[in-house]
Amino acid sequence: MPSRSSARLAALTVAAVCSAASAVVLTSPAHADSVRIHDIQGTTRISPFAGQKVTDVPGVVTATRTYGSSRGFWIQDPSPDDNPATSEGVFVFTSSTPKVAVGDSVTVTGTVSEYVPGGASSGNQSLTEITKPTITTVSTGNAVPAPVVIDEDSVPDAYTPEGDTAAAGSVNGLTLDPSTYALDYYESLEGMNVQVEDTRVVTATDPYSELWVTVKPWEHRSHRGGTVYGSYDSQNTGRLQIQSLGSTADFPKANVGDTLEGTTTGPLDFNQYGGYTLVASKLGTLHSGGLERETTRKQSSRELAVATYNVENLDPSDATFDKHAAAIVNNLQSPDIVSLEEIQDNNGATDDGTVDANQTVNKLIDAIVAAGGPKYDWRSINPVNDQDGGEPGGNIRQVFLFNPERVSFVDRAGGDSTTAVGVTKVDGKAQLTVSPGRIDPTNAAWTSSRKPLAGEFVFRGKTVFVIANHLNSKGGDQGLTSQYQPPARSSEIQRHAQATEVNAFVKDILSVQKNADVIALGDMNDFEFSETAKILEGDGELWSAIKSLPKSERYTYDYQGNEQVLDQILVSPAIRRGCDFEYDSVHVNSEFNDQISDHDPQVLRFRP
Repeated sequence: MPSRSSARLAALTVAAVCSAASAVVLTSPAHADSVRIHDIQGTTRISPFAGQKVTDVPGVVTATRTYGSSRGFWIQDPSPDDNPATSEGVFVFTSSTPKVAVGDSVTVTGTVSEYVPGGASSGNQSLTEITKPTITTVSTGNAVPAPVVIDEDSVPDAYTPEGDTAAAGSVNGLTLDPSTYALDYYESLEGMNVQVEDTRVVTATDPYSELWVTVKPWEHRSHRGGTVYGSYDSQNTGRLQIQSLGSTADFPKANVGDTLEGTTTGPLDFNQYGGYTLVASKLGTLHSGGLERETTRKQSSRELAVATYNVENLDPSDATFDKHAAAIVNNLQSPDIVSLEEIQDNNGATDDGTVDANQTVNKLIDAIVAAGGPKYDWRSINPVNDQDGGEPGGNIRQVFLFNPERVSFVDRAGGDSTTAVGVTKVDGKAQLTVSPGRIDPTNAAWTSSRKPLAGEFVFRGKTVFVIANHLNSKGGDQGLTSQYQPPARSSEIQRHAQATEVNAFVKDILSVQKNADVIALGDMNDFEFSETAKILEGDGELWSAIKSLPKSERYTYDYQGNEQVLDQILVSPAIRRGCDFEYDSVHVNSEFNDQISDHDPQVLRFRP
């Protein structure tokens, strides 16, 4: 998923100065004498007064934001109209610390603007604001309008209408139907004082002091307390992001399955990092759900254990080696083969031409030994400098760790960063031309992306082919709360081309040896129900083993309240037909606020 650290100007920035690129401007004159907030908000996502000056708009201040680049305050009309589609609240963008206080009755003169968090190119919905304001305080100490209670009864089960085909799929011009669609319901409350009560945490607190809760306790609930994302057509409507208007130092450090007990109250905002967000002036009390990290079972002497683990840009300067080692030894029970993704070169993000990663890998191997694990050996191929994407200068790549006491690696010379691995037939069986080798590394499918690493292993006299993958990320895809519905997933184009290449290589192996044991694993950056997975699986050449788990247990990653599959282990028919494999998604990271990676590792155990 896309990183936010480089894009974020402040921990809780939601909006900033409106630019020409992200503001909707209309020029028809506004009859501002009688304009109230619900008139400004209107019955669609775009204000009928966008780009116009409005005068003396009345409201009571419900909250102020005094930090970051989005300083201002929210006002709400204490005399609402009778139209459920029109919000009674709006954000007033002051750019500097606002001089009003909660409970002030004010009138505001300013320009109505539709700010698009992330810019127009992001595809995000817009946030209606009043900018360049002149504020008059009429009275102080007034009661704040009672919050609208958001709960499982109020949020519709349908997520969003389809966008208008005449407007490139945008929902902006559609009349809101808050009784039918969840996104319309939330939009109808934009800027208003809202409240949730006794909500379960479904994404742990992140470094930006935000978390996600659900107001629908039984909506696609996972067995550990999260909310599972199981298809493009079954969106989770109860998810809501929570931030705080108070000190981030006091923000609760929550894990999935914890509860925010009592009421959490504040204005409903919209930002580029998840859409509709309750910015809390009052936070509920955190109650621990007691979630603990999982431990898989140890493989038997006759079982080969193969794992995949994205260690999130690991380089020698990181302080997480001991924790990664403990996870591999204790939680994963020292698998025989581990495919590591996101191993960086020896100086990490320093972009000086370094591509070797021996220091990174050996530091992890030493930490594993210190944690009581085996002395792993390893194989990898250095990428061409700055050609495999990821963090600039980091030169991430996949690495095979293997326990030489349990499994041997077949070294076959000639594999390098630009040489394609092939398949030959020797004594009636498949054999790689080079081992380790990269799959068609000069193919355009792998431009600025990680090339798959193929290796030939032997376990108890049986050959196993393993392909380590890290497919194109989802960066650039439109968010689930995009104004375009359904959202465009532009990153799929390259990922589908990559999946086609991997499937073709597996076909090459199986065409030589139909009963070959082949495993393609790694961070596929796509769901088990996605077209990417279908292309990888092909006509039965591979099968995603996570589908052997109940649907409520299919997840390896937790993003914006959705527990989802990004990491997969796909197996050839010989492994699947044996019916003696066991698959485990070992939840040690994704559900926890103190995670050492944003991915959970996966383990497959089988008898070759």
